[in-house]
Amino acid sequence: MNRAFNRKKDKSWMHTPEALAKHFIPYNAKFLGNTEVDQPKGTEIVKDAVRKLKFQRHIKKSAGQKTPKVELQISIYGVKILDPKSKEVQFNCQLHRISFCADDKTDKRIFTFICKDSESNKHLCYVFDSEKCAEEITLTIGQAFDLAYKKFLESGGKDVETRKQIGGLQKRIQDLEAENSELKKHLQVLEEQLMIAQVPPGNNISSKTPTDIFDMVPFSPMTPLVPLPASNGSAPPTPARPTEMRRDLFGAEPFDPFTCGAADFPPDIQSKLDEMQEGFKMGLTVEGTVFSLDPLDGRC
Repeated sequence: MNRAFNRKKDKSWMHTPEALAKHFIPYNAKFLGNTEVDQPKGTEIVKDAVRKLKFQRHIKKSAGQKTPKVELQISIYGVKILDPKSKEVQFNCQLHRISFCADDKTDKRIFTFICKDSESNKHLCYVFDSEKCAEEITLTIGQAFDLAYKKFLESGGKDVETRKQIGGLQKRIQDLEAENSELKKHLQVLEEQLMIAQVPPGNNISSKTPTDIFDMVPFSPMTPLVPLPASNGSAPPTPARPTEMRRDLFGAEPFDPFTCGAADFPPDIQSKLDEMQEGFKMGLTVEGTVFSLDPLDGRC
């Protein structure tokens, strides 16, 4: 392993100071992962971490998992590890928390650095695999350290405190964004539950008339017969009232003595009826004498 901080100062750096101070230098690499280490620096500490992560990656590769690719953005403020497609920041390692950086001379694709985690205060060793840029990335991080240290001397240490405050604010913003996302999901669930509660029960459960064992609607004399709607959804027609019966059980017209006339009887029967009516009238009045038909009346 070779520490990038021991680079001789008489040699020029690879990038301009403006590129690292006002912007960043991007690199693409494969991320083997990170692991906790006991010390903030040391060649043997880094070697053990590299062996451990290589072994874990070999097991994952045999299981069919590919080594994830990441994008590194290096500046005087730190090293950001992003997803190359979505540009989502996976890790933000501030420069004042990085205590060691090195590339592997036996395996020129491997480079690593140790950074102190801002939450757990544990030292984590990050290991990367780059076929062509491992040494260049290590030197770029070393140049960022050199520029940050010069800026620290020029500002009298105020710049470091400012960066710490900015880093704390960025962490707070990330936490608030995550909390806001969880609240939005919870609000969406509550809105869905409220919409379900406002739906009338008649729209979900279809009412069904109870039937008997023969699947027929039982008859009740207290329940009026309601016509069923037509198949097309229109209102059922008003049932027509039954016409008056004009004939009896045997097919003959029923007899009504109050409505029948003279033409309703045969001639012989009609003549006898007329004679009976005339005789009845004559028997009631004879020469002005009134006869009562009431047996209780004494007049005769």
